[in-house]
Amino acid sequence: MESDRLDKNAEVISGMFDSIAEKYDRMNHGLSLGIDRLWRRRFVRRLARPLAPGAAVLDLACGTGDLTKALSDKGYRVTGLDISAEMMAIGREKCRYLSPKPNFVHGSAEQIPFPDASFDAVTIAFGLRNFDHRAQCLAEIRRVLKPGGRLAVLEFAVPRNRHWQKVYLFYFRHILPQIGRLAGSAGAYGYLVDSVLAFPRYEALCGEFEAAGFRNVGYKPYTGGIAVGYSGDK
Repeated sequence: MESDRLDKNAEVISGMFDSIAEKYDRMNHGLSLGIDRLWRRRFVRRLARPLAPGAAVLDLACGTGDLTKALSDKGYRVTGLDISAEMMAIGREKCRYLSPKPNFVHGSAEQIPFPDASFDAVTIAFGLRNFDHRAQCLAEIRRVLKPGGRLAVLEFAVPRNRHWQKVYLFYFRHILPQIGRLAGSAGAYGYLVDSVLAFPRYEALCGEFEAAGFRNVGYKPYTGGIAVGYSGDK
């Protein structure tokens, strides 16, 4: 269940991410100890199996464009969408030498500004837990997917292994907040920790996909379950 004390109002979330845009990549890589780069490569490889070259992909909550760039490098026609203009500005800079360049659009997952059946796939990396009205967003995602299109989500989780979970939670609850304070981003790090711990995972999130009408729903844990790749088909 989502925590009621987490304020995921669009203006609050966009303001927070705008304020940490310059630090975000360092934060993200630091949170995962750099392993997030490997997760993205594995995530893109898994997504590539059902996708044809040149497929149209919407990278939702694209942030600073790491996944947007990785998808573009594979030859997909990629559109990145995010509510944080400052985060996307960094993404545009990362992708400035790509040809063709991804298209970046400022917008919300609650009202995706594209017609029905526009995309072969929708991807979300470390952003789904920030959506305020997740059921509405999943309905919007399904709307813009073509028949047979795929939703693929990469998100942090809590490992199921008891011993690994203890180490992970100690790091999350005690080490990360200290890093946040030292980095001058205590609020953002606190939100990150709370949002990950409150977010549904494994079968619970798969159930939300199925309730939204997705088929062939499944998940793949990465690095013992620190992150999880989810997928479902329209």
